[in-house]
Amino acid sequence: MQPLDFKRFFPALQSGFVYLDNAAGSQVPRHTIQAISDFLSTGSSNVGQLHPASRRANAVKERARLETAEFLGCDPGEVVFGQSATHLTYGLARAFARMWGPPGEAVVSGLEHEANASPWRSLEKLGVRVRVWEARWPEGRLHLEDLYPLLSSRTRLVAVTAASNLLGTLTDVKGAVEAAKAVGAWSVVDTVAYSPHHLPDAKGWGADFVFFSSYKVFGPHLAFVYVRKELIRQLPTDKLWFIPDDALIKFEPGTAQHELLAGWLGSLEYLREVLGGGGPGRQGLRQAYAQIEEIEGDLIQYALAGLEALPKVRLYGVPTAEGRTATFCYSVEGYTPREVEARLLEAGIGVSTGHCYATMPAQSLGIFPEQSLRASLVHYNTREDLDRFLGVLEGL
Repeated sequence: MQPLDFKRFFPALQSGFVYLDNAAGSQVPRHTIQAISDFLSTGSSNVGQLHPASRRANAVKERARLETAEFLGCDPGEVVFGQSATHLTYGLARAFARMWGPPGEAVVSGLEHEANASPWRSLEKLGVRVRVWEARWPEGRLHLEDLYPLLSSRTRLVAVTAASNLLGTLTDVKGAVEAAKAVGAWSVVDTVAYSPHHLPDAKGWGADFVFFSSYKVFGPHLAFVYVRKELIRQLPTDKLWFIPDDALIKFEPGTAQHELLAGWLGSLEYLREVLGGGGPGRQGLRQAYAQIEEIEGDLIQYALAGLEALPKVRLYGVPTAEGRTATFCYSVEGYTPREVEARLLEAGIGVSTGHCYATMPAQSLGIFPEQSLRASLVHYNTREDLDRFLGVLEGL
């Protein structure tokens, strides 16, 4: 399949520089940039007033909640805005800290980004025991049969990533959520490294909390978390005294970043119009992600074949296209990661080095803290990008 030239929609890609560090943050299309500019150019104000700028801010906030719900597959009254995924998960951890203590237990997977691990480990100070659902190495796959023995009536929480941000490994999210429900535990699903490649499905998974960062999905620096409606009232949080306990905004202290919410709406417009054939709402997003999955499926096969042909390159994690995203963790024999990164940079290619905040899988593989590199692709990357990348590695 010969994909369309999606790079033409992204101003940052016009320089010819090849971004293969998209798991650290994707580039943004003109739709996003224009939406931010338009919002800021028509007057700025907070919500709740009668004048035009205030009404525009209110409309952007309401529409962002509605369209993010369509993205996550939930109701608008279950979407919380935040500045980052890490900030949101620590907020949840503070709420849980007021509710739990001994003999409570939590389970985190061994593939987690620390945004979905460190907040829960902070509960250990209260006497909550945190157990690790270990992956099986060297491929780094999570198996449900390894999760079941860790669960009991004491389990309060199961935290799992939908896709490893370091290795690209996909997880059986629905199976993990169902296992948590079977013992009465809540589930927290990290889709930060999943959502650029596949559309999240909070209700379909049956999860209690699902979070993602829009700057990984061709948007500005914002994050969002789905909170199952039935849990909103019972979660304690720091809030202004007059905010009701059942109000979603109790999780959103202060003024929202309205211009960034406008930008995120522009990113969703890009997905639906350019990739989704103009389809409305979640239907358009499903169509967009069907095309993304087709494009990236070809890139994954091409990248794996190219990396396998290089004798000096060692690929970590799943060696096949099945069960992974277009994120590749690797090292090159005889070269430090920084040396390889520098050679790639000379050729106009950007990658990531180090553990990428996924400390547990990096430790399990013996590549912590700085013994590997990561190349991460999204739908605007091409075979030509990979040829440049593989050519540099071949020349080492």
